[in-house]
Amino acid sequence: MDDPVMTDPDPMQMERLARTLEGSGRYRVLRPLTPRVLAQYPAGGDAQGGGTRLGMFLDLETTGLSAAKDEIIEFGIVPFVYTLEGKILGTLEPFSRLREPSCPIPPQITALTGITPDMVAGQRVSADEVAGFVAPASLIIAHNANFDRKFAEAFSPVFTTKPWACSMRDVDWAAEGYEGRKLSYLGMQAGFWFDGHRAVDDCQAGIAILDRVLPVSERPALAALLDNARQIRCRIWAENAPYEYKDTLRQRGYRWNDGTDGNPRAWSITLAEGAVEAELAYLSAEVFSRPVDLPVTRITPWDRFSTRC
Repeated sequence: MDDPVMTDPDPMQMERLARTLEGSGRYRVLRPLTPRVLAQYPAGGDAQGGGTRLGMFLDLETTGLSAAKDEIIEFGIVPFVYTLEGKILGTLEPFSRLREPSCPIPPQITALTGITPDMVAGQRVSADEVAGFVAPASLIIAHNANFDRKFAEAFSPVFTTKPWACSMRDVDWAAEGYEGRKLSYLGMQAGFWFDGHRAVDDCQAGIAILDRVLPVSERPALAALLDNARQIRCRIWAENAPYEYKDTLRQRGYRWNDGTDGNPRAWSITLAEGAVEAELAYLSAEVFSRPVDLPVTRITPWDRFSTRC
């Protein structure tokens, strides 16, 4: 008997089956990530009376964790159009490029990303072409901006001229009922799966997650991110804090900085601008036991996650 001819499944039929499974209450079905792609930037630059902006979601694959010594091996930058109220209208053509580093790619990086030395051999990316692509952006978002911004700024100064936000930190995922902040976990909670650890795929996933309505606040995730990203913050440097208070400071949320980045060698904490006066009063009374004049760094969206602060 001849083997039956296999045909591609009908997408509509598959979706009906998925909804049947979900309707039973016993199953959750993940759909593949399907980006909402725009043919061009919307004409007129106005949506629902609020105006539109061009954001760019960035993800970098690198040879390691140190922006001082490791190198970028893949750029993924996906532009997306959004309103000032946090509604995402869709994405535009991405910037997706591999780059050959000056040192071999460690095996563990290849295992994580799937990027091999053969794939990057002879591949070049210039700072000028990256700057030209990023220039129109009103906002740069990364899922771990504290990591990506340092590498990006070391590669091109254009990234020092843009405000940044972090989709991992600038949405209070825990308050919205999520038990983790990893991109893959958030994607599954949003109902989709994607091929992770390649730069553009991660960018598209991040945009899709920010496009979802949060379950507790019932706001678009991007709206919550924008509210956080627009805040002015201040970093207090508790210089010369008595050693015996190190555990107290750590439990209060302070982090130790060793001074190698050009900032003070001290314990520091980052707070909303309105909380600074009370925190300085606490330090004077409870840690130093005397009035102290401590350095305070004001951090705008243009400074966040940079080595400059």
